[in-house]
Amino acid sequence: MHVLVTGGAGYIGSVIAARLLARGHAVTVFDDLSRGHRAAVPAAANFVKGDIRDPARVQAALLDASCDAIVHMAALAEVGESVEQPERYHDVNVNGTAAVIAAARAAAVGRLVFSSTAAVYGEPGRVPIEEDDELAPTNPYGASKLAGERLLEQARDAGDLAFTALRYFNACGADGPRGEDHDPESHLIPLALAAARGGTALRVFGDDYPTPDGTCVRDYVHVADLSDAHVLALEALPTVQGAFNLGTGRGDSVRRVLDTVSRITGLELRREVVSRRAGDPPALVATGRRAASQLGWRPRRSLDDAVRDAWSWMQAHPRGYAD
Repeated sequence: MHVLVTGGAGYIGSVIAARLLARGHAVTVFDDLSRGHRAAVPAAANFVKGDIRDPARVQAALLDASCDAIVHMAALAEVGESVEQPERYHDVNVNGTAAVIAAARAAAVGRLVFSSTAAVYGEPGRVPIEEDDELAPTNPYGASKLAGERLLEQARDAGDLAFTALRYFNACGADGPRGEDHDPESHLIPLALAAARGGTALRVFGDDYPTPDGTCVRDYVHVADLSDAHVLALEALPTVQGAFNLGTGRGDSVRRVLDTVSRITGLELRREVVSRRAGDPPALVATGRRAASQLGWRPRRSLDDAVRDAWSWMQAHPRGYAD
């Protein structure tokens, strides 16, 4: 297949592009580079700079490369920012997905894998979360991703598109030459690694949650495992469709993540416990049982692997992709 990867210059999208190439697929990366990095795009991939909200531009990229499928990663993905700028998140994530669907239909591309999020569940009534649990996002980011899923369902029902939505929480780790380089950084593992390296204190938002050690529990899945799931989902279309959680079913606490960072780096990591953040549930963990049974996907890499790989990438790229 020739696959168009929107957002393929981003953290997860660039790893997916590399994995697709390794599987023998041709890849065109479509990215506006507003948050991605040109240096992250695999050398063997075609690159088109463009905005997903421009359906004519997306359609041209699909037709020029004779694409067979799309992996739609391009999106804004910061919960706090979405609360401050809900209209921007609707514009990029919802209108952008609508434009990608329109371009796919115009170019007669009938397969799409959609990067969604377990934030579509909001504050779940049970953990681990199952795919059939209530969809009730509590922030504009989660709402925009759920709206994207609904648009794709409507396109599927119209008979034009087979799609799979992959819902996951915390991507982590690095994959060879590709790692996290966000500005500003908001993910726990790179923040903890940077604090350990710089000798600064890392803020821990609450240690009095009803969890085993009092800190929040989240589902951390290695970026390479997430990328493998996208490849499997794409190759299973159109036979296997629907929504799939990508999770460990267990999760790790903030304290365990920080202890792992200290152990892997051999550096002291100072911590400053501050007040809870509004809206932070005690635990957000997704099961991956459906993905295992229908896609043959299981996370193979541990939290230790993720921290070790992220640390190696950070040491090799002290200024991120600027190096």
